[in-house]
Amino acid sequence: MKLYNTLSKKKEEFTPLEEGKVRMYVCGPTVYNFIHIGNARPMIVFDTVRRYFEYKGYDVNYVSNFTDVDDKIIKKAIEEGVSSDEISKRYIAECKKDMEGMNVKPATTHPLATEEIGGMIEMIGALIEKGYAYEKNGTVYFRTRKFPDYGKLSHKNLDDLRSGERSLLVTGEDEKEDPLDFVLWKPKKEGEPSWESPWSDGRPGWHIECSEMSKKYLGEQIDIHAGGEDLVFPHHENEIAQSEAANGKEFAKYWMHNAFLNIDNRKMSKSLGNFRTVREISEQFDLQVLRFFMLSAHYRSPLNFSAELMEASSFQFWTRIGIPVMLPSLLDTFALLFANAITAYATVLLLVTTSIPLLPVKITTMFTGEMTPQREMGSTLAIWMIVIMLAVICGCNLLKKLLYKGGSGS
Repeated sequence: MKLYNTLSKKKEEFTPLEEGKVRMYVCGPTVYNFIHIGNARPMIVFDTVRRYFEYKGYDVNYVSNFTDVDDKIIKKAIEEGVSSDEISKRYIAECKKDMEGMNVKPATTHPLATEEIGGMIEMIGALIEKGYAYEKNGTVYFRTRKFPDYGKLSHKNLDDLRSGERSLLVTGEDEKEDPLDFVLWKPKKEGEPSWESPWSDGRPGWHIECSEMSKKYLGEQIDIHAGGEDLVFPHHENEIAQSEAANGKEFAKYWMHNAFLNIDNRKMSKSLGNFRTVREISEQFDLQVLRFFMLSAHYRSPLNFSAELMEASSFQFWTRIGIPVMLPSLLDTFALLFANAITAYATVLLLVTTSIPLLPVKITTMFTGEMTPQREMGSTLAIWMIVIMLAVICGCNLLKKLLYKGGSGS
């Protein structure tokens, strides 16, 4: 089996660190809202990679984190007047619902950043002891230039980063020794969640989270690290620097990255009004169709999302698995016609056989005489017909759910 390795920029034969086992880490979402379809692509792509390894007989330890402490989460919590913990727990639950709909298997472990703070503090302390990090006014920074291989994943030269395009620089403050140095720990601000550390009450920087969680659940060295191509620099580049400086070993053998997803040939953006969540897509299409759509293009090729392309994918998906594409609407039409027919017939039976008050008159003024066995039988029949009608409607809906929501393919 060969994998394209972002690190070497070529396809390489896959050789695991341990025979028959795969240690795989995939960066997960920051949980401050419903996941969007950009989040969905790496989830689906690398779930498929995982399934293939398992199909080939490998024992896969698959770790994918939830970032549950972040500026966006804090902002959302302030807007709603609730705690950051409430926001993150709410959207972790919603994310798992969407993952289930897309038939993405739960990871072996889904670590939460807030539950791994102690390990992050230990790793930062180790980096300080080795001279790779320093503290200024409660903030701890990584000395980027001290790590000689910095830039090897993104294939960027440090001097080019420093003197070239400013957008490539890691944002920082004047207190940094070098503008390229990045934050490992930062002091708390008013109203923010915080943890005690030797340097200040605060919280970790984003990059250190994955280095620590990967080490804890997979070991100091892993086979595959994956994510979207937007994470190559600076996130994954910084992960390599932190992990290899702290552990003294190669961090990951193979790096896999999926390409961007566009909406109607434009970058997805809230400002452009084309921001689409997975939950919104599920209101129009079965999420198995979204999975099929995501896998219809090579994972390293840009993918364009549009309603027309999803419609085409829907037709191809249902046709390919042997279910007529019109079956959902046919089931709906049958249930509606059946319900109308039964309702009309049952209403006539009730009118003829009962003396139930019916505004503005009573049935007894239209049909006189006492209740007879025939009328009692007709009334009972009408009730049973209504029950049968409800059962048929529920059956149609259940059939649709089983056929269109319960697939287990890749």
